[in-house]
Amino acid sequence: MNKNFEYLNSFLDISIETFEKLQKISTFKKVEANQPIARAGNISSKIYLLVSGLMRVYLSTESGKEFNKYFFMPLCFVGSFTSLVKQEPSKLTYETLTDCKLYEIDFDDILNLCKHDIEISNLYNKILEHIFIVYEERLLELISMDSKQRYLQLRKRIPNVDTMIPQYQIASYLSISPVQLSRIRKSLNLIH
Repeated sequence: MNKNFEYLNSFLDISIETFEKLQKISTFKKVEANQPIARAGNISSKIYLLVSGLMRVYLSTESGKEFNKYFFMPLCFVGSFTSLVKQEPSKLTYETLTDCKLYEIDFDDILNLCKHDIEISNLYNKILEHIFIVYEERLLELISMDSKQRYLQLRKRIPNVDTMIPQYQIASYLSISPVQLSRIRKSLNLIH
């Protein structure tokens, strides 16, 4: 069975016909590492289903400092949802960290399908609920865990994170300095 179909069915049981409608409005893309798929300052019009590779979303300050908000692993939906829904410039940049394979979907096409297909509308709602839960869990991590616990949680979610993502980006995601991350890794005997 198609893994994308299985993924969508993890939210809501959908028919093959519904899946085929979604396939018709999706474009498969291969994107090289370190490429933005949505930039801060631009109004987003696309959402993506990440099927392979690793991505990040980050905020960049005027001085050029970057704050990583989240790392995305397959399978998941990626996009500047606030920009899509409010039709205003995104404050965040979404970027590939590795070579990625994804499906690009025009947001207006999804909304139009939702107006005419209750199954797609219900699926859309379930996906939005999931995205809300993921962001709430991330917020809870930041306010309830210390930096070592957040690092261990990240390693649990992305087991080979230290080989896939630069240490300064991991530190930014954890809201600590690279030096603090190095100390945590040393305390866990991850640095020899």
